[in-house]
Amino acid sequence: MPDGGTDPSRSHIMAAVRGKNTTPELRVRKCLHAMGYRFRLHRRDLAGTPDIVLPRYRTCIFVNGCFWHRHPGCKRATSPKRNAEFWEAKFARNVARDEANGHALTAEGWNVVTIWECETVGCEGLTKLLRSVLPRRS
Repeated sequence: MPDGGTDPSRSHIMAAVRGKNTTPELRVRKCLHAMGYRFRLHRRDLAGTPDIVLPRYRTCIFVNGCFWHRHPGCKRATSPKRNAEFWEAKFARNVARDEANGHALTAEGWNVVTIWECETVGCEGLTKLLRSVLPRRS
């Protein structure tokens, strides 16, 4: 690390992390579609650019990675040992931003649902979860 910054291999790894169309997000979208819901993706006019928006039900869905958004009590929400101060600050900013976006959407009359990455693994479990948090289709 000649400039005292990030290791070039780490930088390459981090650049590969996607923000849209992640595997957990695709799982949720596939499940919602199979359940008969129709939705919009990544509406930039809404706070936080929700991953999935169901306009008919005034519902926004965020599909959060357990690591990046610090899912409480989840084994995937580990913290890196190297550069711990940087990571703790980054995670704190992510959590604060998520909370602010949720409050802004709620104030505008939207229902906000957070689906965690670890909850998207099984299709049956995911369907049951979605049924419990979404309004009934009409």
